[in-house]
Amino acid sequence: MELAFVFPGQGAQMIGMGREIASASPAAAAVFEEVDAALGEKLSDLIWSGDIADLTRTENAQPALMATSIATLRALQERLPGIGPDCVAGHSLGEYSALCAAGALSIGDTARLLRLRGRAMQEAVPEGVGAMAALLGLDFETARSVAEEAAGGAVCQAANDNDPAQVVVSGHRAAVERAVEIARARGAKRAVMLPVSAPFHCALMQPAADAMRAALAETTIRAPEVPVVANVRAEAVSDPEMIRDLLVEQVTSVVRWRESVGWMAAQGVRRAVEIGAGKALSGMIRRIDRSIECHTTESLAALERTASALGGA
Repeated sequence: MELAFVFPGQGAQMIGMGREIASASPAAAAVFEEVDAALGEKLSDLIWSGDIADLTRTENAQPALMATSIATLRALQERLPGIGPDCVAGHSLGEYSALCAAGALSIGDTARLLRLRGRAMQEAVPEGVGAMAALLGLDFETARSVAEEAAGGAVCQAANDNDPAQVVVSGHRAAVERAVEIARARGAKRAVMLPVSAPFHCALMQPAADAMRAALAETTIRAPEVPVVANVRAEAVSDPEMIRDLLVEQVTSVVRWRESVGWMAAQGVRRAVEIGAGKALSGMIRRIDRSIECHTTESLAALERTASALGGA
């Protein structure tokens, strides 16, 4: 197991993402068309020329980022026929992109699930009630203890274990604000509130988890063609029923990205390609394990560079 494809989560979205790649790749353009058809609207117009505030709405950002990732993957496969990873992983919603890339979910089903997931996560908590914050310079156990201390009877949990010095906490706004102050007192390099619309990956998301349980029960999930590293388990899963259960659990559980990368490295992964918008996962991977060579595909030029590097390997 040497090559991993990894798929970004929310926050990587930007207006125009994937447009240049779709213009240069019929296979990529077809993915955007398929997502538009599945949703019954021109999400591609919003992605390529809409307003960033509209694109950043969770119900739009999630299917939009998946569409961009799968379109980018198809463009890479056009350039390198037969290229395939030894495993795939994704950060939060990126796990859906990874499952789609591995053949476990169809593009249309993935788009519809992410539209529902985004809407359900947004509606689970009234705006302003929840919040998230990034704690930098604290390890996961310290950050988790900060969250527990800050909770004070409210919800405050570690939500994203991103890398050795970046943990995101999530919960009720007042508790998360307390966590920021406690983290600073504990020696965090930085502790900042995040500009998010809902407190993802904590117990407040239970209504969204219930909505996903119902939707996933009616969705066909096939055994993936390559191992998919699950956020909840930080290891590969292949059984469709386990995948279904873990996607429900993922909504309220910590994203174990640091451990997931560690698992992939232990299996022999030495190269990772970030498929889709942004470079955030590559930065995290480098901070987790500098022996893993990272490549990105956030633009047509980056895609061409990555295709050249993989083709010459």
